[in-house]
Amino acid sequence: MRIAAVEVISYALPFERPYVTARGTLERREMVLLRLRTDAGTVGLGEAVPLSLRGGATLERVERSLRRLSRRLARLDLAAMATEHPLEAAVDAVIDVAAGRRLPSPAKAAVETALFDLAGRLSATPLWRMLRGELPAPLQCNATLAADSPQRLAAEAAAWGKRGFETFKLKLGVGDDFERVQAVREAVGPHARLRVDANGAWSADQAVAVLGEIEPLGIELVEQPTATLREMAAVAGATPIPVAADESVTSARDAKKAARTRACRLATVKLSKVGGMGPAAGIAAELPVYLSSALDGPVGIAAAAHAAQALYRDRDNPGLAHGLATQALFGQTIASRECELREGFLHLPDGPGLAVEIDEEALERHRL
Repeated sequence: MRIAAVEVISYALPFERPYVTARGTLERREMVLLRLRTDAGTVGLGEAVPLSLRGGATLERVERSLRRLSRRLARLDLAAMATEHPLEAAVDAVIDVAAGRRLPSPAKAAVETALFDLAGRLSATPLWRMLRGELPAPLQCNATLAADSPQRLAAEAAAWGKRGFETFKLKLGVGDDFERVQAVREAVGPHARLRVDANGAWSADQAVAVLGEIEPLGIELVEQPTATLREMAAVAGATPIPVAADESVTSARDAKKAARTRACRLATVKLSKVGGMGPAAGIAAELPVYLSSALDGPVGIAAAAHAAQALYRDRDNPGLAHGLATQALFGQTIASRECELREGFLHLPDGPGLAVEIDEEALERHRL
């Protein structure tokens, strides 16, 4: 059995409202869908989310990288994926395709996801089980609040709260930080968990000052307060609020350095940022982690949700909500079947592999 067709499809999903952070504003999220089709008609899906707003590879570079892998993908023998050891076969396939290639991390994540999905479908195994997770448990998620006025943030947080969310993440670093956090705290009450994210916009001194102001409001953690691990170590030593790395930890090596220098207590992992589930597991071996979305589409969200089922198999679960509810920020989708958000929890669809199905008409409408 071989891969007969490799499709690399760029598309974009519009946000319900502009997504504003200290790094800039997005009206839509541009992504690349990777679709592998075997000569027997079985399809495996992957997704790449370029992070060019944060200095990563552009959509065009990610797209070119995936197209250049077509020959390597076509040479794969997929027979072993249909046996009782599909994970080992899928890992070998990823190595065969990506070895020696300098691929952008989003492209690596897309290839890994598509081959894992294909192995799951060929072996009739849900991906969470293929990854040796115990069961497809619903994942508690945080609500993500884009930077906005205190009044609008409060209203947005209250709306998320009515949908069952108990953890709220605020984007800070664009001014009026205390007022924003205070407004949300008043809107959601004293028992909700609040976490803040500056996307590396603060200096160490600014971070310490802002965190000192908002600490009395009850802050669960702060994501990426500064741009570098060195600055983060200074912040971590000056505040009791737990610091979580994001952009500054993209590999197990980064995580080991962060732990050694006490730059953070935690890391949030985005599959497109780190290059897939394998690198995510490497980071988790060095630091407690929770998974986040890079504002992914339905395939990327499902990949992270499946990965989360096995993430704590060999390590303690830090008990933190995952940042995987961002599909609610979009007005539309390209999936006819995907993960569902209910009462603040993300539920996996039933079926082999990722179990995500594409709505062809919707995909066509959103093509770039």
